[in-house]
Amino acid sequence: MTRHEVLPNPSRGPVAVERPDDFDEFWRDSLTYLDRTPAAATYTRDEILSGDGVDVYDVRYDSAGGVRVAAWLTVPEGAEQVASLPGILLIPGYISDPTVAKSWSLRGYAVMSVAPRGKVRALDHVNPGYPGLLVDGVTDPYSATYRSFYLDVVRGLDLLEQLDVVDAARIGVHGSSQGGGLAVMLGALRPDSVACLSAGAPYLCGIMDSARLTLTYPYQEIREYLSVHPERFAAVDRTYAYLDVLNLADRVVCPAQVYIGMGDDVCPPETAYELVDRIPGDVEFLTYDGCAHGAGLPWVSAEIDAFLDAHLHPSAVAQREHDQIGSNA
Repeated sequence: MTRHEVLPNPSRGPVAVERPDDFDEFWRDSLTYLDRTPAAATYTRDEILSGDGVDVYDVRYDSAGGVRVAAWLTVPEGAEQVASLPGILLIPGYISDPTVAKSWSLRGYAVMSVAPRGKVRALDHVNPGYPGLLVDGVTDPYSATYRSFYLDVVRGLDLLEQLDVVDAARIGVHGSSQGGGLAVMLGALRPDSVACLSAGAPYLCGIMDSARLTLTYPYQEIREYLSVHPERFAAVDRTYAYLDVLNLADRVVCPAQVYIGMGDDVCPPETAYELVDRIPGDVEFLTYDGCAHGAGLPWVSAEIDAFLDAHLHPSAVAQREHDQIGSNA
């Protein structure tokens, strides 16, 4: 394990989550539930966004329960002439919408940037709002909206892996906050598909403890929900145990990068320490003193690029010098 700028774990109390006895069954059932719905994916080239060396596609696909969601796909111009490209799945933060990742594709990547249910381009059937998503349907793990949100992300990875221009052996996953937590989730639920993952300020780790350790959103949603429905505490606690990324972490076998700000008041740093301790494989753990939920930006950007490049080996088929300025985080 590599640690940069190592600082002691600033624990304000234990971070622990009990894994339900039927945890494995829950996720097997969930993936089977996803498989019941064909993706029916469509790829429409966006003539306005395409250009400057990158083709951009508006992607629509069906996910768990027949809900139609979205993504952006970016590839270098002329990608069909390349034998294979490494792929990156990008996962947005809680209140963020997916980026059109042209800078990544100029580095030689095919990039699927997913918009799961509730995002601007995926509101037709499910729109719990922000705040709202975290606690929507939370009294039962099978009906929790977040369960299907996770599955929307899984399906996005599956579609990326199936693209003719993508080398399925070179797919990485990246995101920060919600995207960081769900990057770990993908590494756990699709271990044969994820070659590496980079997770910033990982959310959804130690969910109930995070609600105790912070007074900020999104975790504040749990505190507010339980203040209105205190009798539902046991049901809520049980549901989050199935969704908590800490309970998935020991399934991650690919190389991982985790980076955090030690002053993060959204995703408590101690939850990231617990996450890193639970990942059994190689972890590059970067901690940035004096940084909050930005988790080391802009300094960490070069570390992210270097980590993904080292494991995925892009050829930069359309790279232009002026497009290398700035952050890909």
